[in-house]
Amino acid sequence: MAEVETRELTAPGATLRYDIRSAPTGGATGRATGRATGENVLFLVGSPMDAAGFATLASYFTDRTVVTYDPRGTARSQRHDGAAQSTPEEHADDLRQVIEALDAGAVDVFASSGGAVNALALVERHGDLVRTLVAHEPPAAQVLPDREAALAVIADIHATYLRDGMGPAMAKFIAVSGRKGLFPADWADEPAPDPAAFGLPTQDDGSRDDPLLGQNLLTCTGHQPDFTALQSASTRIVIAVGQESEGELAARAAARIAERLGLAPAVFPSHHGGFLGGEYGQHGAPEAFAKALRHALEDS
Repeated sequence: MAEVETRELTAPGATLRYDIRSAPTGGATGRATGRATGENVLFLVGSPMDAAGFATLASYFTDRTVVTYDPRGTARSQRHDGAAQSTPEEHADDLRQVIEALDAGAVDVFASSGGAVNALALVERHGDLVRTLVAHEPPAAQVLPDREAALAVIADIHATYLRDGMGPAMAKFIAVSGRKGLFPADWADEPAPDPAAFGLPTQDDGSRDDPLLGQNLLTCTGHQPDFTALQSASTRIVIAVGQESEGELAARAAARIAERLGLAPAVFPSHHGGFLGGEYGQHGAPEAFAKALRHALEDS
């Protein structure tokens, strides 16, 4: 098992903590045993999922220096500015600071879900820091043909969270994220899902600091990618979708982004969390997923 070194850095309004799993020859730590170049660094990025969600996937890349981190406001990376929301632009700047702190040059990035939105924002601004970006199912609802209905549904999830708490809002989120096809204009007439059916609490505990429902949901899904900047960047971009995700919001958004960039989406095994190997009680197909990721990174 690779040794894990945890570091921290101070960013505007937050303290960021990230982990480095060094390759056998040394890694991005700059030790006397050798310092990795960007070609050997793989940065695994999620949002609001923290570093713990990539434990299984990282285990398939022991030949590389693997970096994971906790996004601001999540797990070990505390916010200090009192802000209620985080934006993709803030996250992109955090990613920039972590990459620059590695002092390894341009790195490869695998980013999933909200992390993929944030990584695209990073490439828009600092493409010189990323050699290859594999963006897996970025839920950028702004690019969808049914974006007005989709964004209204997402706004309703956030409003439900503020009004009723985590259980009812998360039940709606699960139902919405797994829904196949376009959102109808009369979506509000549909009955709300029962939190108990998903094993979620039905009572409001009064907290409103959930990283997904509170801090990132609106800003992530509402982000409009800058396609001119993405096409102008030196970064090689791969847009990936899950084999089982066809028709779902994040997969549909990924396909639209790929189309706008003139790319064919890469189809990865399993679903939106296909790289998970039991983290958060969820299982994908991590070994097959890792093989697909390695192929995408090496197919330059």
